[in-house]
Amino acid sequence: MADTALVLGGGGFTGIGWEIGVLAGLARAGVDLATADVVVGTSAGALVGAQLTSGECTPLELYERQLAAPVEEAAARMGTVAMARFAFIALRSRDAAEFGVRMGRLARSARTVPGTGPREAIARRLGSHDWPARRLVITAVDAETGERTAFDDGSGIGLVDAVAASCAVPGVWPPVRAAGRRWIDGGVHSSTNADLAAGYGRVVVLAPLATSGGPLPTPRAQAAELVRSGARVCVLTPDRAARAAFGRNALDPRRRAAAARASYRQATAHARAVGRVWSQ
Repeated sequence: MADTALVLGGGGFTGIGWEIGVLAGLARAGVDLATADVVVGTSAGALVGAQLTSGECTPLELYERQLAAPVEEAAARMGTVAMARFAFIALRSRDAAEFGVRMGRLARSARTVPGTGPREAIARRLGSHDWPARRLVITAVDAETGERTAFDDGSGIGLVDAVAASCAVPGVWPPVRAAGRRWIDGGVHSSTNADLAAGYGRVVVLAPLATSGGPLPTPRAQAAELVRSGARVCVLTPDRAARAAFGRNALDPRRRAAAARASYRQATAHARAVGRVWSQ
């Protein structure tokens, strides 16, 4: 069995802030998850994973960036109505693939301005546009077939396109065209895609979205499968203070700093449990 895996789930701008705050808080406590042998990133976690594995910034440096005022990043709408719509589609779907097909149809038909999306902001935020030497896996869903794909440095797709595809929230941003296909948010298949950490002996899952709907597995359900396969697993989800910091719109970048501060404090309470999983 391989060694360490870090799984970074989806959760919008507030999810980005929360994950980086946790990573920084744990690093300050002596638990450095940036040493993971593989990082699996989904949506917000894809961006965080690409930054973390680039080797250009430490978790604490990434945290300081989260505290700065957002520049050229407008809030998108992802409120209770949109979440309820997603939940309704999930409840009507028999499995994750069918949910992916339905969400792909939504993404292709939504009224978004052609060519707009998070790609430009992602390109600015990534210190490097090259796939890192450390193994990074980024998830996305085919907008037509509903199937999940796990991109890595051998997939023939650029890092920026892979991250943008993973972040293409249906109904908010248009699908991303890459490798002859159209792709949508990897969170459409699973909020964490923690099953991709199978085969690793020590796994830490950071899940800004603790619950799932319909046929989609919860982060803890996926973690339980990893445990049954023999892995040591720790799952972290936002505490009450962090959830309050998120507000009602996960895609509002103005909430990112508050989410990061809340999770930085939260990490202290979990450092010992995470350390027990991460250490030999």
